[in-house]
Amino acid sequence: MLYLYGCGSVGQKLALGAGLRRTALRCHRLERAQKRWNGTDGLSIRRGPDEPALFAGTIPEHFSSTVSQFGDRPAVIARSPVPNNTTTTSSSPAAAAASTTLSAPETTLTYSDLDLLSNRLAASLAQLGVRKGHRVAVSLGNGAPFAALTYALFKLGAVLVPLNPGFTAHQVASALRHLDAHVLIIGAVTDLAYRPCKGRSNEHLLREVLGGNLSTSSSRVQSETVPSLRHVVVLDNRPSHPDVSFPLESYPCLTPFASLLDGSPNPVTPSAPLSPDDTINIQFTSGTTSTPKAAMLSHTSILNNGRFIAHRMGLDPSDRIVVPPPLFHCFGSVLGYMATATTGAAILFPSPAFDPVATLRMCAHHDATGLYGVATMLIAVIEALDAGVVPRAPENLRKGIAAGSSVPEAVMKRVQSRLGLRDLVICYGMTETSPVSCMTRPSDPFRERTTSVGTPMPHTTVKIVSPADRSVILPLGEKGELAAAGYLAMRGYYGDEARTAEVRRVEDDGLTWVYSGDEACMDERGYVQITGRIKDLIIRGGENIHPLEVENCLFQMPGVQEVSVVGLPDERLGEAVAAFVIRRGGDGDAVTEEGVREWVRGRMSGHLVPKHVFWVDEYPKTASGKIQKFKLREMGAKLLERSS
Repeated sequence: MLYLYGCGSVGQKLALGAGLRRTALRCHRLERAQKRWNGTDGLSIRRGPDEPALFAGTIPEHFSSTVSQFGDRPAVIARSPVPNNTTTTSSSPAAAAASTTLSAPETTLTYSDLDLLSNRLAASLAQLGVRKGHRVAVSLGNGAPFAALTYALFKLGAVLVPLNPGFTAHQVASALRHLDAHVLIIGAVTDLAYRPCKGRSNEHLLREVLGGNLSTSSSRVQSETVPSLRHVVVLDNRPSHPDVSFPLESYPCLTPFASLLDGSPNPVTPSAPLSPDDTINIQFTSGTTSTPKAAMLSHTSILNNGRFIAHRMGLDPSDRIVVPPPLFHCFGSVLGYMATATTGAAILFPSPAFDPVATLRMCAHHDATGLYGVATMLIAVIEALDAGVVPRAPENLRKGIAAGSSVPEAVMKRVQSRLGLRDLVICYGMTETSPVSCMTRPSDPFRERTTSVGTPMPHTTVKIVSPADRSVILPLGEKGELAAAGYLAMRGYYGDEARTAEVRRVEDDGLTWVYSGDEACMDERGYVQITGRIKDLIIRGGENIHPLEVENCLFQMPGVQEVSVVGLPDERLGEAVAAFVIRRGGDGDAVTEEGVREWVRGRMSGHLVPKHVFWVDEYPKTASGKIQKFKLREMGAKLLERSS
């Protein structure tokens, strides 16, 4: 069944009709391919369920139905940090607990409020010249402004380009230039993770992006660095950062975000009809490799992905879900915001950038029912709980998502026992698949939620192929490259046909497949286990070593808080196992290099024992919290050079 909501103009109905035909064609191809796969027992290929049905309209159409059903319910609750005289730069939960104020200012938007506010912003952006298809870059932390801008841009048919607020001037200019962006919306100050109220002024960044042309009296900017750029809108978040200097009043060329609030609250009419297949979101890949790419995602792909995530994890309108992962990443925007907004649930942003103390307080003060985070975030929240930030663990936390890969058993047990997240599920995906292709269920056995990333999502087909020949589907249980197909496939990388062709292919089965670069295997029930990045495999003396095996072993060692394993060059064996370990306070002091080796040697084969053990305080990570192993390899190589 395909759902069809009222569209308005004749042009919009024609565009939706075309989208319905394309969706029906995709479904027909999947059914035809599924018939061919019946009888391929023993091969690693599975298709997810056909329910819930795909929604064939646009994001604004679905949002309109949500507002009509849940208009008076809270949609977004967001807090901003408040400075006080004892604010510290320490990332210690105990120090943060003592220094962070309890009375952070809070903004609540009901679904009706969010609808009207996004209309006002859309009207004002249209006055600035934003039209359907224009790329608008947003560099903001989690909060009500970003949440409302998301729907304002979707209603206009403009393309939301979320940028990591931590980007340098060079990265911002490069992204804007690559996408021919017309508008940049940015905070006066970039909030920093673990350091509330100690942000970075963006005055210097904007001066560089605009080529020094900040003093012009025109309301439009001119930049030789980014010729397409016409307007820079600045959100004044300086009250949260009193020690940061940025004299906004001295730069009339910068448009105050507050002025956008004066737009009309009336329904938005885009400059051209919207189609479900339109590119509506361009996400830069998160950067586990050194060269991020700009993936083009559509109404259909991100809307339905959010719906299916909400359905599988069991979200309902009464849920209050705390989401510290950033909105500029798919974890925050699709798994978080799109999942709650398509369900009528409330999304809670505890701080603009991740702060475990604020996160725990948000859970406690709003009696939250769910919490998201990568494993490192959840561990940091537990440490804040242990430091006494709140008197006791929030009582009704039950639902949650940990994304990126499977969660080690030791970590899962700790999260369940300390935070109560007994229905925590695992989502796996990549930016190029909008993003989730596999996911566990709350009803899955504990083992499946710690050793796998679940089964294929609805209307999604997953296969494991030979890395040497992608036309060969491997038998069940064999390790190979994971690929996914369905409505969720990106339209390509913006302006980069060559790299698009490397990962996105229309094949003989009529489907568009996206290849992940992740090594995985599948069992007879369709559960997928991620065994690592193909490029992260350690080849030691001709033997393949999967870092995740060693990591899972060391996660269970007393005194080890976190561990990441990579391969480093070795003259005799080609590569050697190197473990980068973060020790836990207290019992972590007793962890030694030889102790780490003995722990692995006593539980695993000898070739898995780390030759090198490095102590670190933190890992280089992407904005979503994934460890950048290529940087660890660079770090390890330099450390070995110094010691030789």
